[in-house]
Amino acid sequence: MGMAIPPNTAQADRLKDRIEILSVELLEQQRPLVTRLRRLARSLHLEFGWHYLLDLSWILSQVGNTRSASSAPLRILDAGAGTGLIQWYLAEQGAEVISVDRMSRAHLPLRFRQRFRVQGLRKQDLAPTRQVFQNNWKGAGKLQVKLVNQLKELSSLANLHRSAGKVFIYNQDLRNLADIPDNSIDVVVSVSALEHNPPEDLPLVRAELLRVLRPGGALLATLCAAEQQDWFHQPSQGWCYTDASLRRLFALAEDVPSNYDRYAELFQALRGCEELRKNLARFYYRSGEGGMPWGVWDPKYQPVGVCKTKAG
Repeated sequence: MGMAIPPNTAQADRLKDRIEILSVELLEQQRPLVTRLRRLARSLHLEFGWHYLLDLSWILSQVGNTRSASSAPLRILDAGAGTGLIQWYLAEQGAEVISVDRMSRAHLPLRFRQRFRVQGLRKQDLAPTRQVFQNNWKGAGKLQVKLVNQLKELSSLANLHRSAGKVFIYNQDLRNLADIPDNSIDVVVSVSALEHNPPEDLPLVRAELLRVLRPGGALLATLCAAEQQDWFHQPSQGWCYTDASLRRLFALAEDVPSNYDRYAELFQALRGCEELRKNLARFYYRSGEGGMPWGVWDPKYQPVGVCKTKAG
């Protein structure tokens, strides 16, 4: 794929609306990108959700086909960002990222602050770095453990240069992005986050994300696919959606292409994917919560990508 964000030279062809269950073939098709994502995650002490390499590869391959509306850096909104990897990767590639999550990241760890150009969209969105450093020594716990954790944070900063792009932390509900103007964002990305909203709220979220998109811009979201009827996956607290539901929730036309007709075939390949099975994050083995309870490889759903463009 090369760089995830090409130079901003001319407006690329507009992305087309579609629904795409994510094939494990993406791992080989996007192998250089997968390698870079793994390397960045290790350096930031981040672990992947069990299907996130598919989600990230699909989204970033689409972002790589877009351009800014001007000569300015690509302006991207990461919806439901948390401290997830895609915002940091995009910033490394020179993008200006608005990182939105209803969970507060005001005390963002030092390893992100020093490696990336980070600031709060509003003053209350990001506490001063010195306050985070001081807070790391407070509270219960052994001094030795605190010292080790602090050294881990600081060791990740050695010989690193700040990113070319920038990340703006915005602690806000996706239904009300009041501080972001209309038509101001080139691309909206969302990695396996929107399915954690109640289904009745998802059209409100979609409308708000489209409001901030410039005409011709694209919303690129990954969610969870269901074959015959919508259902709620209790361990991960996320909804799985049928093709018909995704069309309704994202206001997609009936003729928008979809590969749901390959649902069974793609699911079989996913279940048999050794690369994903052998690289489950450590956190799965410690809990019955999440997409792969207790680290037992037994996918109950598969990731699906939705591309929704804003009329120009």
